[in-house]
Amino acid sequence: MPRAFVTGITGQDGGYLAEQLLAEGVEVHGMVRAGDDDAVGALLGRSPDVVLHEGDLGDAERLGALIAQLKPDEIYNLAGISSVAYSWKEPVLTAQLSGVAAAVVLGAAWRLQEDTGHRVACLQPSSAEIFGDAERSPQDESTPVRPMSPYGAAKAYAHHMSGVYRGRGLHVATCIFFNHESPRRPLAFVTRKITAAAARIGADGSGVIRLGNLDAARDWGWAPDYVDAMVRAVRHPQPDDYVIASGRTHTVADFAEAALRRAGVGDSWREHVEVDPAFLRPADASTPVGDASKAREVLGWEPTVRFEELVGRMVDHDMELLRRSGR
Repeated sequence: MPRAFVTGITGQDGGYLAEQLLAEGVEVHGMVRAGDDDAVGALLGRSPDVVLHEGDLGDAERLGALIAQLKPDEIYNLAGISSVAYSWKEPVLTAQLSGVAAAVVLGAAWRLQEDTGHRVACLQPSSAEIFGDAERSPQDESTPVRPMSPYGAAKAYAHHMSGVYRGRGLHVATCIFFNHESPRRPLAFVTRKITAAAARIGADGSGVIRLGNLDAARDWGWAPDYVDAMVRAVRHPQPDDYVIASGRTHTVADFAEAALRRAGVGDSWREHVEVDPAFLRPADASTPVGDASKAREVLGWEPTVRFEELVGRMVDHDMELLRRSGR
């Protein structure tokens, strides 16, 4: 039975990945932080067969020892700081957990491969944030890397280190992910903030959603589709870089409108949206839109859920949570 090791297994992507791998008969091991009881409980409720190990991305010795001990066939390094806004508050921590920790994982995987003589296939998730103020649109694998945020800079380092270790003979695939969402997004993310608020407004008939730049546009996709791309990329005979995106952009205002309409607000949706300067970013990338032609041609990957349905599924989930709570 193949064995996979997943960091960030309690996150949105990690949970969906665990479910997919278990369904394929893979033995799944995940690293979790001590005290993260709620997230662990939710994960085990959905995937009870996952084997969990305590560890921390900031503990290089423990992280490397886990990989040496488990001897996984596949490694998915999904953990790290995942918020651009938070990275502005904690740029050094972001560099350590989203950048340097990737080098620790790749180095441990390379040593394991050297020691055992067996291939260790790694997936390092990259981000559209590495492109920053992109000189062309849409962005593809050849777009120059020039990040504009601490998060983007950390992910750029991890992306480049993937190429370095690929050059040393390690099977490292990267997926350059554009935004991807699901009902499992934490409320700290603007997309889930919108859908949760829309559900409450739909139930109460009143309230507002306070947001930053309503004109900010993103290329949004469905998270389980993007997890499927990870698995395809890591198992392809030749490791490479792949842009994973829907190829379509929508603004934050579009997201709010779709969510409020799904919640039953109708044409009055704009009355429930306000701009709050506190949520404006210090700098924002140019409009990110990805060209996933390479993933389509090489991996046979296609997105399956369009924007309106993605937003609708998230709103339906949050409305169901409200019904269950009796609110």
